[in-house]
Formats: sequence, structure tokens, C-alpha cells
Amino acid sequence: AAMPSHASVLTALVRCATLAATLAVASPALAAPDMNKVVREVFPVAETGFDPAAVHDLYSGTLIQGIFETLYTYDYLARPSKVVPLAADGMPQVSDNGRTWTVKLRKGIRFSDDPAFGGKPRELTAEDFVYSIKRLIDPKIRSPWAFLVEGKLLGLDEVAEEAKKTGKFDYDRKVPGIEAVDRHTIRFRLKETDYNLPYILAHEPTSAVAREVIEKYGESDGRALANPVGTGPYRLAKWVRSSKILLEANPHYRGFTWNFASADPADAALVREMKGKAMPQVGRVEISIIEEDQARLLAFQGDEVDLMNMEGPLAPKVLDGGTLRPEMKAKGVKLSRIVDPDTGRELPQGETGEIVSNGPMVFKGYWGHPEATKAAFIE
Repeated sequence: AAMPSHASVLTALVRCATLAATLAVASPALAAPDMNKVVREVFPVAETGFDPAAVHDLYSGTLIQGIFETLYTYDYLARPSKVVPLAADGMPQVSDNGRTWTVKLRKGIRFSDDPAFGGKPRELTAEDFVYSIKRLIDPKIRSPWAFLVEGKLLGLDEVAEEAKKTGKFDYDRKVPGIEAVDRHTIRFRLKETDYNLPYILAHEPTSAVAREVIEKYGESDGRALANPVGTGPYRLAKWVRSSKILLEANPHYRGFTWNFASADPADAALVREMKGKAMPQVGRVEISIIEEDQARLLAFQGDEVDLMNMEGPLAPKVLDGGTLRPEMKAKGVKLSRIVDPDTGRELPQGETGEIVSNGPMVFKGYWGHPEATKAAFIE
């Protein structure tokens, strides 16, 4: 049930802006992102929307990673990569032989402003995650991610079965398998021992949405594919369906200081250049949808986009063997390769393992399932 294994460069940016709360030093005095810094990305496939419970294509998923937040994420510089807190305040407390999991939520996390909140600041709470995870199994929504929670949480399947009969999911009904113990504490009770729960809670379908937003903008099928409102580093500023997407830095995002470490010598330059920087650095991300291969390449060569994956048909036009063609080098184009996380080896040429960039950016990525993507930019 994994998404297509095609990594977007945007994933690099949003991961760089959201990674590892425990390794990052949060500070209210962090500098604001530079709104004059713009990354121009290109998607070869149109997005389907911005509802974490509803979309299942990779490109919409990478957008969701930038706008919303999960309880957990990954530290991709660790060897091997490991689950670390994001919206959660620490790793879960586990009891009852792996059947009860208690998660504390960071205090003070805010959603970006939206009319749905009546002009008031809206803090992220435990109830938001309870509501969001329940949405995965609401039969009306027909979430492709229902399997993440089906048969796992005490009492949740019963509520879904009742909804199939009545036509309405009772979000207010208490479910012993997922409870907001208090404003900042969530307790999960599993039917069976399952130590994979943190990996589920690091997957973007479990991102927190606000009930007020879904009820204001939701469609007849319960989905809210437009008007995303999250707590992540970016917010949707403009959307022309299947054509243009503009993300801007969320002014209420808490930010962090880049403070990751790696024992891999290949990461030394990345760590040296990024250490101590206030994140996120980039103020805007502009995404163009260009489905035709040659048109994407022409846009890159014309300096209309900054970064592009080298899909199979394009690689021979840019690469000479395993290196950039001389005319590309002369333009200052940079080549970076993506590593298969299972083997630790670079992908062969033509398997979209190459990324080219205009300007002084270095991309380091790990290929495969979107949750195994590791990346960072060096400016």
C-alpha cells in the first residue's frame, strides 16, 4: 500500500523544514524565513488535493508534508534512519506489553490562521489527532489509508460499522482505542501488541487537521481536498489546479535550529554548511505542473525551474555516462544522486536517481517509499 516510489525534490525542502524535533533546538527568537528566497520545483503529475486522509499520490503527499504535521517523523542522518518526535513531545510511553501507548503533545503549536477559527489563534491539541485518525476509517470519506487503523484500535472498527448503517460517523463517541486524556496527551490502546505504531504515526495520512476547517470546507463526501490549514512550515498561498501551486512560509511555525549529526563521511559537508542555521530558510516554494518530459527539460534549461528529477527518458539528454554533459557544467548545473535506502547504493542512471539543480544547491536524498526520503539543501 506504499505510494509510488518517485521522490520529489519538494520532499527535501519540507523534510529539511520539519525534521526531528528532538534533535532541533526550538527558539522563539529564530529569524523568519527569507521571503525573497524562492525554490521553483516541477511536478510531472498533477496534484489531487490537500486532504491527508484522502489523497494517496506521491506529489500531493509531499505537499501535505509541508503544510501539516504528524506526531512523529524520521531522523534521516541517523544510521539507520530512526523515528523521532515532531508534534509529539518525546517518544511514546509504552505499557501493557506493547498494547498501550501514551503520547504527549508539544504545547504551543499553532495552526496557520483561517476564518474557520473565528479570528482567534488556534492551538494544536490532542483532540485534533484523535479526530484526524478517526477520519481514516470514516466510510463516507473512503480513505485509501483506512488499513492503517482497521483492526488495530479498541472500539474504532465498531464505530465505523455503525456509520455504515446510519450513514454518519459519530466523531464525538468515545473510543477506548484512541483517547485525548487531556489537552496535550493522547492514549492509544491496541487490540494486539504492535511495535510498529510509531511508524504509522509518522506517516502523513495521520497528520493533524482541525475539525472546524474540515466542517467549513469539506465536500459532500467528507473530504476537504482544498483549503488546507495545518501547523507545518508552509501554507498554501495560491492554487491553480493541475498548473501552479505556491507555498509560503507559515508565520506561526515555531521553527528550529539545524542541529543534526551524522557518522557518515558523505554527510560531512552537509552538516558543516547547515549546522546552526535557523529553519526554514526558504520563504516561498513555487511548483509548476509540467507533464511532458521535453517541456520539463526545456523549462529547466530556460531557468524557469530550479530543481528537477531526471526521469529515464531525460537522463541521456543531460548526462554523459554518469556525469553532466559539458554544456550543463558550463551553465553551473549541479548533479546529485539519490541513494536506495535498502542497499545504500546510488540508483542506476535512468531510474530517476538523478536530480539536477540550477544554482548553488546540493541535494542529498534517499530513494524509495516517501517515508524513507532524506534530504537537505546546502545554500
